[in-house]
Amino acid sequence: MAKPLVILSHPMPEAWLAPLKEAVRLVVGPPDVAGVDVGLQPYFAEAEGLLTWLIDPVDEALLAQMPRLKVVSNLAVGVDNIDLEACTRRGVAVGHTPGVLTEAVADMTFALLLAVARGVFPAADDARAGRWGLWRPDAWLGAELHGATLGIWGLGQIGQAVARRAHAFGMRILYTGRTPKPEAERAWGAARVPWEALLAESDFLSLHVPLTPQTRGMVGEAALRRMKPTAYLVNMARGPVVQTEALVRALQEGWIAGAALDVTDPEPLPPEHPLYRLPNCLITPHIGSATHTTRRRMAEVAVANLLAGLRGEALLYRANP
Repeated sequence: MAKPLVILSHPMPEAWLAPLKEAVRLVVGPPDVAGVDVGLQPYFAEAEGLLTWLIDPVDEALLAQMPRLKVVSNLAVGVDNIDLEACTRRGVAVGHTPGVLTEAVADMTFALLLAVARGVFPAADDARAGRWGLWRPDAWLGAELHGATLGIWGLGQIGQAVARRAHAFGMRILYTGRTPKPEAERAWGAARVPWEALLAESDFLSLHVPLTPQTRGMVGEAALRRMKPTAYLVNMARGPVVQTEALVRALQEGWIAGAALDVTDPEPLPPEHPLYRLPNCLITPHIGSATHTTRRRMAEVAVANLLAGLRGEALLYRANP
């Protein structure tokens, strides 16, 4: 009996794919093309499994070319790149990788919070460029996390891991979300507040929501103008949650003090973009989950989801009904 054909949208380390390579016929796309490459079309009709990255749109047009497809396994927590309704209509299971990257993303959130609050990168650049003169009490001043108010939009697993760290830093914690989180309120003194209050009261606003029609563009001019001029924005969610042009104006005109972005819109952000030229904006290339341990574990879960879907079994983590 022939092994099922699986398309992997992009190359991954061989060690991560060992269980998959033993069980399927694997076809791998190119490393430098966003999306499922059209060069793989000769394999679409036979493919029973598809392993995607968050940069790979899976829509009705692609699904229509894969009549034998049983499972799409996404190497990410978010599934905004996948048309879940179309997959459900076609009986295609969609897997994703929640949970395993929670702590790594929360760590990165705090790395960005501290870096942007204390102006770590501008100060390091000054030292490297020879602008480090005599010590002065008024040089390279930043904001303190201790005693400050952290607003968290989206108190899911990652948001709660961030709240746990914030509590250890002695921060006041506010959150906005669809449902109350009484366990977080008991454990860390978190308070659930309306969106407008979260914007107005936060010294640091950290975004941890999925990209949906409701969250897309929510942080635009109106939201940014509600924030304190001394406040900092950290986006660890998805780039389109923030309206990029509004953020540029907010940073240029002082509506807020600064921003740290691990995700952008567009992504990747072109090197000539004005955000790179703003000293109060720190940008990293979507590395929230980028640790050796976490990325390998994500791959293990994605492979397990894929193999389960091919066998008609329950996925470890399924994103659609």
